[in-house]
Amino acid sequence: MPIRRIGRPGLIGTAARTAVIAGTASATAGAVQRHQANRAQQSWEAQQAEAAQEQARIEAAAQQAAAQYAQPAPAAPAAAPAQDDLLGQLERLGQLHASGVLSDAEFAAAKAKLLG
Repeated sequence: MPIRRIGRPGLIGTAARTAVIAGTASATAGAVQRHQANRAQQSWEAQQAEAAQEQARIEAAAQQAAAQYAQPAPAAPAAAPAQDDLLGQLERLGQLHASGVLSDAEFAAAKAKLLG
């Protein structure tokens, strides 16, 4: 039977224990690094997705603005002769004067302004 030592472990026992501790530390460090790398990758992917959505919103707004400016301006109604417009304004002034909204002096001043 081999003689068993009591007390301190021998050189081989110490080397074996050191190897186990080093292997465990290495495995743990590798797992932590993989976990951190996965988290960083997920964060980067989330940022890229958010940036793509923002870019899509910007492009949609730009297309909408371009479409809005590309449409021809609505045609202005045919310009009525100035005389018809003046006549309409004078009629409105007359209605306001007749209903009592404008006094005689206000009516005369407004009429003079339109005619003068």
